[in-house]
Amino acid sequence: MFIGRKQELQFLEDRYKAPNGQLIVLYGRRRVGKTETLKEFCKGKPHVFYSCREISDKLQLSSFSEKMLRENIPAAKYLKEFSDWESAFGSVCDLPYGENKRILVIDEFPYMCRNNTAIPSILQNLWDEKLKNENVMIILCGSAMSFIEKELLAEKNPLYGRATGIYKMGAMGFYDAAKFFPDYSAYDKILAYSILGGIPHYLKQFDPNISLDENIKKNIITKGCALYSEVDFLLKQELRETSLYNAVIESVALGSTKLNDISTQSLIDDTSKTSVYLKNLTELEIIEREFSVDDGINEHAKKSRGLYRLTDNYFRFWYAFVFPNYSELEGGDVDGVYEYVIKPALHNYASFSFEDICREYIREQQKKNALPFRYARSGRWWGKTTVRRKDKTETRETEIDILAVSAKSDKYLVGECKFKKHPFSYGEYLDTIAKLSPLKEKAEFSYYLFSESGFDEKIISEALNNDHLKLIDAECLVNG
Repeated sequence: MFIGRKQELQFLEDRYKAPNGQLIVLYGRRRVGKTETLKEFCKGKPHVFYSCREISDKLQLSSFSEKMLRENIPAAKYLKEFSDWESAFGSVCDLPYGENKRILVIDEFPYMCRNNTAIPSILQNLWDEKLKNENVMIILCGSAMSFIEKELLAEKNPLYGRATGIYKMGAMGFYDAAKFFPDYSAYDKILAYSILGGIPHYLKQFDPNISLDENIKKNIITKGCALYSEVDFLLKQELRETSLYNAVIESVALGSTKLNDISTQSLIDDTSKTSVYLKNLTELEIIEREFSVDDGINEHAKKSRGLYRLTDNYFRFWYAFVFPNYSELEGGDVDGVYEYVIKPALHNYASFSFEDICREYIREQQKKNALPFRYARSGRWWGKTTVRRKDKTETRETEIDILAVSAKSDKYLVGECKFKKHPFSYGEYLDTIAKLSPLKEKAEFSYYLFSESGFDEKIISEALNNDHLKLIDAECLVNG
């Protein structure tokens, strides 16, 4: 069963129904589900779906020709193979699909260009002279994001300005990912997402009919299963110097967030080199550089500012639990690593992803116009809070899990996330309020408190009489 991707499918349907020619570029990191989404879109529509391979240009043209000539186009009567790419691409107009749009999907398009750098120019000339006015839809799909963005779509490159639609696919959000495990409890859905994230290929490796514990043991930490070697495979596909990238990713996975700390932990003397590694990992959407929600453009421009975090939950899990215990797992000690390493730390590990799910909940509520106001920006906030005591004043660094701010900065939505085995207490609510002292005093505050284990009686009583206080437990969060 195909799950999710409603927005992507709607985008493709809208372009399909649009008049004249359509040239679509759909791209995203490996394993994100591009191919499956395109196949779902093509269901019930006449189309040609060509998957490029890493082969010579001559063999690629021969393979593409064979695919097109199977469709009973006029050229099939007298040709066994097209002599050049221009005639091969141009044959899309001859597909015998009646009044239907003639769909041609070229999957992993960068492979086609790798051994023939003229292909984008050939396609551009053909598009300008003919295809843009025909009833065709050409979809170029690829995983090499750097090539797509810097070589295909960038200014001064052949296809710049020709695409009628450009869509960068990201990982699924929690609410779609949770559909892979319909019978799991709310708690286990949160844990599963914290381990696998929103990458469909990873989610499909788990069996929804067995427990989370068994899935981890059987489908991640057992040598030979697909996910066991996934991280190593992906890094070697995309990067060189994998040993250094391993060190950088591991340091971030284990809690280093600042450039200097990551360099120190990774034993890389030059922070400028570390910065390059982090930039490459950011382009692969494995790592992101995060700023406080109130940071301006100047802060973003400073290389030393911002905090780094792993955006790929599975990479974070693998480097937290699999990579450090690789020797034991190679020796087959699956039960031992799970019982003594993973299981005791899994709850604390999931607290990080719990915050991401809470932020997604807020975004979904905004889409439904269900929040007290529409915010213009949101994210984490960190800064310094002044705490006054009887005999002295202290300045402490503090953080707010979610801060959403209105366009005029006169309304704030404050979110606090507690993934703990005890209820969210009234005292913790007061602590949240105390964090807000650096923010504007003359503003309207709304509080959204998220808790794995519910809330104590005093805070429940407070919420009944306070329209600006909303309590969301795990069940409410998971069910949206």
